Amino acid sequence: MNTAATSEELIIRTLGEMQQERCSSSDRPLDPGCLLERDAERSADRLGCAAVDFPVAVVLPAGGSGERMGLATPKQFCTILNRPLISYTIQAFERLSWIGTVVVVLAKENHDLMLNIVQKFNHTKVKVVHGGTTRHRSIFNGLQAFSSTTDSLTPKPKVVIIHDAVRPFVEEDVLLKITLAAKEQGASGAIRPLVSTVIATTSEGYLDHSLERAKYRASEMPQGFLYDIIFQAYQRCSEFDFEFGTECLHLALQYCGTNAKLIEGPPTLWKVTYKRDLAAAEAIIKETLSMSACIIAGAEAEAVELAKTLQKNLNMMETDVIPCAKESNTEYLSKTQNFIHISTTASNFLGTLDMVKRFEDTDHTRLYPVVVVWVQLNMTKQSVDSQKTDELTAFRSLASEVIQGNVLLYGIQIDHTKI
Repeated sequence: MNTAATSEELIIRTLGEMQQERCSSSDRPLDPGCLLERDAERSADRLGCAAVDFPVAVVLPAGGSGERMGLATPKQFCTILNRPLISYTIQAFERLSWIGTVVVVLAKENHDLMLNIVQKFNHTKVKVVHGGTTRHRSIFNGLQAFSSTTDSLTPKPKVVIIHDAVRPFVEEDVLLKITLAAKEQGASGAIRPLVSTVIATTSEGYLDHSLERAKYRASEMPQGFLYDIIFQAYQRCSEFDFEFGTECLHLALQYCGTNAKLIEGPPTLWKVTYKRDLAAAEAIIKETLSMSACIIAGAEAEAVELAKTLQKNLNMMETDVIPCAKESNTEYLSKTQNFIHISTTASNFLGTLDMVKRFEDTDHTRLYPVVVVWVQLNMTKQSVDSQKTDELTAFRSLASEVIQGNVLLYGIQIDHTKI
């Protein structure tokens, strides 16, 4: 391991082995957060913080019975890798700093179950509301949670996003587009091309006519609205709408004259509907788990150079480089699961220990393991092979200790004098 290229291969291999460890561990709930930036070429969250300077909230109707799935458990509470589906969806919104409250609307009999999920998986932005007998009634109940001027936990938002609890793979760049379009236009919604041709049949069961597929789109979630518009639309809509309607965008158009801006969404907006979809969702989570990394480099020129090289060549969705694990970088330490810590001091583990302590303080490793790859650059002419045994023993001891706190610690030594 005497070249920078070799060190990159070692680090990539280490992260790959870590992914396999996570995916093979069936008793750990895993994190879908990385799915939100699949097509992003920048950190959408930082861009979102700058672009969204107004309050945004979410309503998640989760009162479905899951009849089409054919299971006794409603699909939103079915577990994927020991974690309920709805928890993944909630986290997709909670991880965005520019989104405030997430109102989950569900059947009264599932109230305690939802509170247990909130507590177990450390959801901090959730408010639980009882739903109605139909989808529209449930959404209206969720919107009414913001109308109370006495409840400081659910302040009235400028824009509200309505999303299905069983669509866990919503991406952040789509949410940003929906939110900004809703603020400007009053309403917005995601659409997808039709996969099948839509036909009409006669009462006798024969073909009546078909629609030209190229002219139509499938309406998907998420949908965004100015809160005042969608709340007013629900106040004005008829009992027939409450009983049989499904399309929120139509209510905004019919009762408030607000024509929604339609935005093409990615394939990841699909909805978990049938039993087979649970297996597909699990495969996606495993495949894309932890595809982001944070590289922490010291002030030495060699460490900075290696960090930049890794940032350019690591085949990951997002790679950030920060100078050191200081308090000012808490944002990175709190949202990333993979860390590469580059150091030129052989026996100085203080930086790594400090990171682990912060993980413990913030409960960051509660849901899924955090991986730290400690890269030590040997800056002297002394061979790496002659490093003291007690240094290696200290590192192994540290790795054995932190794994108890759900931190996977790996070490790589590089003889920089031979690069």
